[in-house]
Amino acid sequence: MLRTLAIRNFVIVDHLELEFSHGFSVLTGETGAGKSILIDALSLSLGGRGDASMVREGAAKADISAEFSTHAASQHWLAQHEFADANGQLILRRTIDNAGRSKAWINGITATATQLRELGELLIDIHGQHAHQALLRNEVQRDLLDTQGGLQGLVTEVARLFQHWRSIARQREEFETNTRNVLLERERLEWQVGELSKLQLKAGEWEQISQEHSKLAHAVSLLEGAQQAAGAISDADHAILSQLTSIQQRLLKLLAYDSALKPVTDALDTACIHLQETSYALSDYLNRTELDPARLREVEQRVDVIHSTARRFHVAPEKLHLELDTLSAQLHQLSDASDLESLRQQEEKAQQAYLELAKKLSHARRDIAAQLGQAVTTAMQDLSMRGGSFSIALQPCEPASYGLEQTEFLVAGHTGVQARPLAKVASGGELARISLAISVITSCATATPTLIFDEVDSGIGGAVAEVVGRLLKRLGQERQVLCVTHLPQVASQANQHFQVSKRQADGKTISSITALDSKQRVEEIARMLGGLEITATTRKHARELLAS
Repeated sequence: MLRTLAIRNFVIVDHLELEFSHGFSVLTGETGAGKSILIDALSLSLGGRGDASMVREGAAKADISAEFSTHAASQHWLAQHEFADANGQLILRRTIDNAGRSKAWINGITATATQLRELGELLIDIHGQHAHQALLRNEVQRDLLDTQGGLQGLVTEVARLFQHWRSIARQREEFETNTRNVLLERERLEWQVGELSKLQLKAGEWEQISQEHSKLAHAVSLLEGAQQAAGAISDADHAILSQLTSIQQRLLKLLAYDSALKPVTDALDTACIHLQETSYALSDYLNRTELDPARLREVEQRVDVIHSTARRFHVAPEKLHLELDTLSAQLHQLSDASDLESLRQQEEKAQQAYLELAKKLSHARRDIAAQLGQAVTTAMQDLSMRGGSFSIALQPCEPASYGLEQTEFLVAGHTGVQARPLAKVASGGELARISLAISVITSCATATPTLIFDEVDSGIGGAVAEVVGRLLKRLGQERQVLCVTHLPQVASQANQHFQVSKRQADGKTISSITALDSKQRVEEIARMLGGLEITATTRKHARELLAS
């Protein structure tokens, strides 16, 4: 649920902080006052598109923060993406500067706009004022039906199986029309795989053999250096270890006269021990290290073979084993593809898997279509469309990524009239009413805790508007509902009422939003009923609406 919304320097809003409650809330105001600015700002905090034009003139950046109560789905998402807060809070923040650069945060952690959108879909469902126009498109109708039935997972899997089937079909078609090229490509891959296989290069071998080659090639220098170091430390006439031991012994004798020399003698004792250990280590190294010209030649030959192979394949020596894996996979895939009969069998198997799941989807759609059709038909009776009916036709079509049928919404405006496609028979007002009924009904099937309706009641009025208000209020008993409206019959049903107004300050237009008390609500409903001139009669009518 949306709890608070803070807006700074957004379009014509200077500074605004709002608190929202559960239930049905409305935003009203004169035309052009900026009622939809609130929805635009909220959409931005949910990952919507933004640009520099959204920054209030003269400001450096726009800043929108929204705080929500979490529910199971949002808590799971936050934990999965490591945005969870120890206190269980959820705060989304988005800024846009006057150069169009955008930044986003979730619970104070930097996020992407895509992450905001993913999370936003779990928090809020926005029905725009032009939703009824989009409802005329078949793909929108299909998506709405699938969402109502919770079929998105099944639809995704059907699309995946369709793409898999078509991919194999294209391979088969390409093979049938281009067999010679396929065979030539297979021969080329077979040669390349054979060459790399003969090399028998293992992961990490190049690094190991390079290190060994360096050691063998510099064996003389390594032995000479180790011998010189060993001599200087312990074997020469004036070896360092002998001199250090002599110094230590002299100081030990003097220690009896001044204990302050104790740290020095202790340090010399440690140094002697380290030098003695170094001498042993050098001696051991010299015993284990020897010149091996035969092994050097063997290693050099291996290095040359690896180098020349890497040049031929235009690959770094250490990546030759990965190149072998890649080419082997390509050859395996091409070998499968070069077998026409095998391809045909794979295609048939993939087609069968698709058809089985697509038929399951079709069956589920038929059930949901019947339920939704009945529910919308019932709602139409209360929306001044008595005797009208709504149904969903599932017309068979060629197999596609979305299934085996096209979805088409059909409506009959009166009793005895044949149902026809929504786009051909519904007037603007009827379409708005049907769209609203569908929006309310389908919203009940989703787990989204907050629903926003942005002037979806345009094109209706009178008694129908009162029914719409009751529908939204009933929906608000289960969800948080926020509606931008110009209808007093709808606004009077709200549990919480916000008024949007604008004023001039320092030559600039500023929009503000105020939460209304009961007395202020009477005045606002009266304004919506009677326009600029508010009379005692309109105030009386406003009180009656609020009391009903």
